[in-house]
Amino acid sequence: MKKTELNELHHALGAKMVAFGGFEMPVSYSSIKEEHHCVREKLGVFDVSHMGEFFVEGPAALDLLQHACSNDIAKLVPGKAQYNYLPNREGGIVDDLIVYQLEEDKYLLVVNASNIDKDWAWINGLNASFNAQLTNASEDYSLLAVQGPKALEAMQALTDFDLASLPFYAHTTTSFAGLDNIIVATTGYTGSGGVEIYCRNNDVAQLWKAIFDAGEVFGIQPIGLAARDTLRLEMGYCLYGNEINDNSSPIAAGLGWVTRPKTGFVNAESIGQQKENGTKNKLVGFELIDRGIPRTGHDIVTENGDIIGRVTSGTQSPSLNKAIGLGYVPVEKATEGSTIHIKVRNKILAAKVVKLPFYTFQK
Repeated sequence: MKKTELNELHHALGAKMVAFGGFEMPVSYSSIKEEHHCVREKLGVFDVSHMGEFFVEGPAALDLLQHACSNDIAKLVPGKAQYNYLPNREGGIVDDLIVYQLEEDKYLLVVNASNIDKDWAWINGLNASFNAQLTNASEDYSLLAVQGPKALEAMQALTDFDLASLPFYAHTTTSFAGLDNIIVATTGYTGSGGVEIYCRNNDVAQLWKAIFDAGEVFGIQPIGLAARDTLRLEMGYCLYGNEINDNSSPIAAGLGWVTRPKTGFVNAESIGQQKENGTKNKLVGFELIDRGIPRTGHDIVTENGDIIGRVTSGTQSPSLNKAIGLGYVPVEKATEGSTIHIKVRNKILAAKVVKLPFYTFQK
């Protein structure tokens, strides 16, 4: 099993460690609820160095990415980022990712840890027709996500660059915490604002210490993957392997907003028809009416117990103190306010379809 550069530090901090995406990762340090509220109310730090980093460079970089990615890469400019997915030829999703344009002909792709090898093989296969310069830097880079409403204020002490000048989904390469060539991006997976910071592995220990020194007065805490999951679920964000996978329709998954068939991406015609005509099933958010907690894999059923769908993610929301979940249902059941039922431990519990996100960040 792989380990991030800060693995020993997480053990020293008393983190509960689990296997995730082929890595030993911290799932929690204190309690999930405490860590969750820390990010919603103050700021917390996630070591998400298991994520993969690919650099795509050269004159053919844009053409390759337009073919590989669902969104319109041509709309990017240096200093901006864009959410995307990689469509496959069968109508599913290879992975979802963020694309950062670093320079005129240089891009950074950040992919899910469990898909690094698959994504690398897929993009290299597509590149045979384009010949862009590809570098898999996943084992050379670390990523720390500093998330929460106090994150920008706390991190400002570590750089002369005005972090408040960065809009959402923007980035800069700057001096940070006494280190050069650090990528600081206003991206994240929590819905509470903040930055994601990319550095070389040999710089991450210094970076971690500097972040905690700067954040101490604000109440900073290390945050594990369990709270990362409850935070992203409150926002209705897809998790690869749960809401989306190799067989998922991106349109059914609600990713039509990052689907631009006119760019000519892989399988664009078929996905474009789905975007125009709709799908039989749809990913929805729901809140339980009856008492219980939905979990991944639970059946979504009719009142009589007939299976009509499946829960992809579920939890007791720490911010809302409600049982919430995501799942696929037939489109006729996907309207906001519709009543559906979740089978939890052989009990059929009533739930209602609600608008996403579940949680709205208050600045």
